[in-house]
Amino acid sequence: MHSLSRRSVTAVLRSGAARHRPIYSLQHHLSGESDPTKRWCSVLTTGGNIAIGATTSFNLRKGPLMGCRYETTAAASSPPPPAEKYEYQAEVSRLMDLIVNSLYSNKDVFLRELISNASDALDKLRFLAVTQPDLLKDSVDLDIRIQTDKDNGIITLTDSGIGMTRQELVDCLGTIAQSGTAKFLKALKDSKDSGADSNLIGQFGVGFYSAFLVAERVEVSTKSPKSDKQYVWESEANSSSYTIREETDPAKLIPRGTRLTLYLKHDDKGFAHPERVEKLVKNYSQFVSFPIYTWQEKGYTKEVEVDEEPTDANKDEQNETTEKKKKTKTVVERYWDWELTNETQPIWLRNPKEVTKEDYNEFYKKTFNDYLEPLASSHFTTEGEVEFRSILYVPSMTASGNDDMINPKTKNIRLFVKRVFISDDFDGELFPRYLSFIKGVVDSNDLPLNVSREILQESRIVRIMKKRLVRKAFDMILGISLSDDREDYMNFWRNYGKHMKLGCIEDRENHKRIAPLLRFFSSQSEEDVISLDEYVDNMKADQKDIYFIAADSVTSARNTPFLEKLVEKDIEVLFLVDPIDEVAIQNLKSYKDKNFVDISKEDLDLGDKDEDRDKVMKQEFGGTCDWIKKQLGERVASVQVSNRLRTSPCVLAAGKFGWSANMERLMKAQNVGDTSSFDFMKGRRVLEINPEHPIIKSLNEACKSSPNDADALKAIDLLYETALFSSGFTPESPAELGGKIYEMMNMALLGKWGSSTAAHSQQQVDATSVPETVEAEVVEPAEVNAAQK
Repeated sequence: MHSLSRRSVTAVLRSGAARHRPIYSLQHHLSGESDPTKRWCSVLTTGGNIAIGATTSFNLRKGPLMGCRYETTAAASSPPPPAEKYEYQAEVSRLMDLIVNSLYSNKDVFLRELISNASDALDKLRFLAVTQPDLLKDSVDLDIRIQTDKDNGIITLTDSGIGMTRQELVDCLGTIAQSGTAKFLKALKDSKDSGADSNLIGQFGVGFYSAFLVAERVEVSTKSPKSDKQYVWESEANSSSYTIREETDPAKLIPRGTRLTLYLKHDDKGFAHPERVEKLVKNYSQFVSFPIYTWQEKGYTKEVEVDEEPTDANKDEQNETTEKKKKTKTVVERYWDWELTNETQPIWLRNPKEVTKEDYNEFYKKTFNDYLEPLASSHFTTEGEVEFRSILYVPSMTASGNDDMINPKTKNIRLFVKRVFISDDFDGELFPRYLSFIKGVVDSNDLPLNVSREILQESRIVRIMKKRLVRKAFDMILGISLSDDREDYMNFWRNYGKHMKLGCIEDRENHKRIAPLLRFFSSQSEEDVISLDEYVDNMKADQKDIYFIAADSVTSARNTPFLEKLVEKDIEVLFLVDPIDEVAIQNLKSYKDKNFVDISKEDLDLGDKDEDRDKVMKQEFGGTCDWIKKQLGERVASVQVSNRLRTSPCVLAAGKFGWSANMERLMKAQNVGDTSSFDFMKGRRVLEINPEHPIIKSLNEACKSSPNDADALKAIDLLYETALFSSGFTPESPAELGGKIYEMMNMALLGKWGSSTAAHSQQQVDATSVPETVEAEVVEPAEVNAAQK
């Protein structure tokens, strides 16, 4: 089969009608028989008939681009009328320079703008054709076609829309932000038919000039049903003028609509690759309501015969001739044809009742390149002051590193305006930072954008949209928490629990929506987190507050001395073990009219105060408290008799309005060695003593009998230093504290084993100081004389 020519339409059009004919759609029968399943392909004819295989036949029909066939001869041609030159408005010249150098941050958007303009022209035609059916007589199909010539760096975009007259070319393309669409909308609003479909987005004007981002020359050929003539507008980048002429070349005539030809700059010729254009269309204009066709290279397989070398004959058949065997192989024939690139019906425009869960999940995976199904989705439409459609998702897993909490600029929300993709790079305009993990699409018909359509303008409409999106996001998360499968929400909490706590700090308006979603460990649930609703349901009948303790781990919180009496009374205490927990709870302040109370702060009221007992204890230990305070000095604000201790001798409580021990530890870690402001900001400390403990009783006796005893004063210092540890504070000099503990250990050990150890040591000393007695041998005189002889 013959391989079709790869030359683009634009190359043919530029080469002139005398050598080439316009594009036609050719129909061939792969099977050689006429059947209803005929495949269409578009080719370029070069003057003669093109045969594709022996069994292929062709039928010329109305071309998809040209609309009909035109024959040209040299005798029929006449000199074209001269082009008229026009000067831009001064503002337009400056605007073009601004567009190319400053306005658009990304060159890719030029195709989005041009497709939006083409979609407007088609929309306007469709609307007017309701009352003027004759407008569609030349070409019924409403579509957009994009063709590229990568060798020459040319992009051609053709629409079968309303087109423009000569005067409209001057008004729309030579005047700043002068738009036929804008005028049409204004007339629509002033008319009685204002409620009709006016779903138009772009406008010739600023959007059109984005073509000069990549093109050094732009040619606009347009034909309006209101005019019998077709006109060509042409201008170059950085030029202060443009020309308009009548199109007289029959090969370039179109029945209706507009054809834009972009001659790309040298550095931007990469945009003329078919794959690049297809990618831009799918990214920005995938959901435009009209079909968009791109000129793509395709292929199909066929079987062809091949000759095989003759084989050696057998010995018995050496004199016989060997017949040539014929075999077949599969080859791929290449050709060029139009391919539908966009989906005309976005999923968010469909009725939610008609969309299955599988459809939502498939759209999520495809749009956000995720291989896991989302935890939940929400498809909704809002009406009233602001109308928009949206689909939101909660991903199954958070991004690695929790970067979303730090950087609010995510690409999780894709914003469309009238189904045209605008941006996915936002800085908190649509969602607050703590909900940055939410993914989805938002499509609005009247969202205010700046002139480049890339940056949202702060306005009342945007604020209303943000409020409604946040509300729907919370409804979706609440649905997960109410699921019958508890593990669903546990998965959400493990991934996004910190985001919810951050919301308590940053979003006071939504505290009532955030609070039911929070989860914490507690003194009665150390393995599984519980909700605040579960805590309130388990509260004692006379309990008025929600109690909590902040620590660095569940183990530390469980062993804190502040918990002793509450455990004895079976009162549940929340364990705040994440660094952000305490700040989140402090900003929340209360839940269901129950105040949050930190049990590590002074003046803890458990509702069981005994004034008579307190009076007796104050009289008994009041002097001891003053004595200890005098010894500790400024290290504590006061010394009081505690009503929260049972087994510990004392505890160091934080001031009611100061930092807790946990907060002081966190703030000290963030000071990066700068303690100049730390001493000023840390809270006052109150030493609470347990009058029932033997150590306190002993100190009480020492205060009465020998208040100046050195050992008693050392015991007070050690008591305070130990309370620092047990209460969660950090001692100022750990080495000094260690020396005091060693000294007290030595005293205790000597008191228990000191006498026997000393006696044993003395015996060893005496044994080594007394010399050993040596017994002398007595020798007789006779024995000595005998030895001498």
